Amino acid sequence: MPRTTHSATRDEALQGRAWWVVDASGQTVGRLATRLATILKGKHKPIYTPSLDTGDFVVVVNADKVRFTGKKETDKVYFTHTMHPGGEKLTPPDKLRQKHPTGPLVNAVKRMLPRSALGRQMMTKLKVYAGETHPHAAQKPQALVLSK
Repeated sequence: MPRTTHSATRDEALQGRAWWVVDASGQTVGRLATRLATILKGKHKPIYTPSLDTGDFVVVVNADKVRFTGKKETDKVYFTHTMHPGGEKLTPPDKLRQKHPTGPLVNAVKRMLPRSALGRQMMTKLKVYAGETHPHAAQKPQALVLSK
């Protein structure tokens, strides 16, 4: 009998969505972002299907305490463009943190997800907070322990 790969249906993908809480203090931005993107996509589950959102919800606390390695805090730049002549904007992470304390982590995770409607849907499951507290206690999120 030939073996076939099982593709999850939409109903299977919506069942059993877990809530995770991650303490980001002292974590490196890129390494944390790859782990979060994996959970948001659902690649940690056996029912992972690339064309469906099979991922879990993730609550990140202390996102303002993430760190960069080396001189990236001052030398790295985030590039955006207004699509008008001369409309490029270059923002270093330290300036972005002043305006949006969770900005570097949200940018890193967003750019690791698909650039489509599916990626935007996955991004809605990421809840990022600069402080210790979050309003998602009713969902009973489990602590996700990450190595530093």
